[in-house]
Amino acid sequence: MNEPDGRTSPVWEVLWPAAAEKEALEVAARLTGQGLRAGDRVLLTGENSAGFVTALLALCHLDVSIVLADPQLTAEQLERITRVAEVRWAVAGATAARPPLPPSSILDLEVTGRPAGALPEPSGRISLERWEQRRDAVVMWSSGTTGDPKAVVKSGHAVMENSRVTARVMGYRSDDVLAPLLPFSHQYGMSLLLIWWLTGCGLLVAPYRRLEQALTAMAESGATIVDGSPPTYHGMLTLFARTPALLEGLRGVRMWCVGGAPLHRSLAAHFRTATGHDLLDGYGMTETGNIALTVPGRTEGCGAPLPGVEVRVLGEDGAPVPAGSPGEVTVRTPGRLAGYLREDGGLEPCAETWFRTRDLGQIDDGGRLHVFGRMNAVHRMGHTLYPEYLERRAEECGAPVKVVALDDERAGSVLVFFVRDVTDDERVWRSRFRSYLAAYERPNAVVTVPDFPVNRNGKVDVAALRESAVRILTKTAHPTR
Repeated sequence: MNEPDGRTSPVWEVLWPAAAEKEALEVAARLTGQGLRAGDRVLLTGENSAGFVTALLALCHLDVSIVLADPQLTAEQLERITRVAEVRWAVAGATAARPPLPPSSILDLEVTGRPAGALPEPSGRISLERWEQRRDAVVMWSSGTTGDPKAVVKSGHAVMENSRVTARVMGYRSDDVLAPLLPFSHQYGMSLLLIWWLTGCGLLVAPYRRLEQALTAMAESGATIVDGSPPTYHGMLTLFARTPALLEGLRGVRMWCVGGAPLHRSLAAHFRTATGHDLLDGYGMTETGNIALTVPGRTEGCGAPLPGVEVRVLGEDGAPVPAGSPGEVTVRTPGRLAGYLREDGGLEPCAETWFRTRDLGQIDDGGRLHVFGRMNAVHRMGHTLYPEYLERRAEECGAPVKVVALDDERAGSVLVFFVRDVTDDERVWRSRFRSYLAAYERPNAVVTVPDFPVNRNGKVDVAALRESAVRILTKTAHPTR
């Protein structure tokens, strides 16, 4: 567990709730001693660590409003979050930008214990009951894939109930060891921390950005449930092919879960072939929590909606579409947001019963949800097209595809298909697409790439692909299809 050069700081560790509780009580005592009170707005930011986990528990115990922030945000972005959310305190990791607060209002995430002799030995139990009743229990920031990130305000009840339902559906056990290969500071990561606490199982804290180290830690710790994004699983497959012993050490993993971005069929098939296991896909949003999950033995699409969650798919006219037809996914769920924070810090309530996700999906005949991506309709040659839906159909040709649509005066839109492949050239892929796509759906340009660019959230960087598409079309002057 030690660093390779002999230092004593652990590369990884497994946290169990009983041991973490004492540390969390010490953090709570220190924060109380500094003046923090119930109802205060507290920023929590930092890389994954045991300190992050115990700080989260302490803040819930103290019944504060927790503002989660990605540790890779710039100082300017953090300043906006601090201002809009009216943050008074912060618990921050050493590598995260410092929020614009007095030093006395910032607690170092890596030094969260009780100062020797300053406070009495903590006693009692960590309780989340008061925090669960708080309307503004947590403030999280949307991914911003369709504009500026928004401050999403959620109640403690919405967050906790969604975590309880998820734990029941997935069948988490007290003897499991969870291995989240994703940031704790986002909706997905935070939900796993709450599930860990509710279930009483083990939690592996490992350097998920250093994937080979994380896989070794998973093997040594006896991890049983893994969560990661699609790019993380692509990286795993590369490492498994290069070092088969890494996979051999993970035979104790009983569930491999994936979320945060659409799961492409080629990745799912490749993973099954390489490991003998299915990737268990899930769908959720910052605003709604988990919506649908696949479970072992039932892996079609994103799975059935969770108990208590209702899903409808609507056409452009706002009416529900038949099973198997694509449209916008709308959700009615107890896990929904209370509202968004306005720039002046006030709450803009979310009054609509059905939440419009702006995601494109469909429901199959078995009631399972399939999600393709963001709802970005374009018009071309008199037809309405959805790039994400085209991507799924184009992938029938054998490789992951990203479609970028650009405005065009004559055709309405021109399409650039980026294909994740280094074997075949553009002409081969054009020929394959002709067998699967109608004339008005075919690309103006095809570009093969070894990998898609990703942003800090592990999702495909659509903005970078769009810039590439503009350059390519400028050079090729819209070649004929």
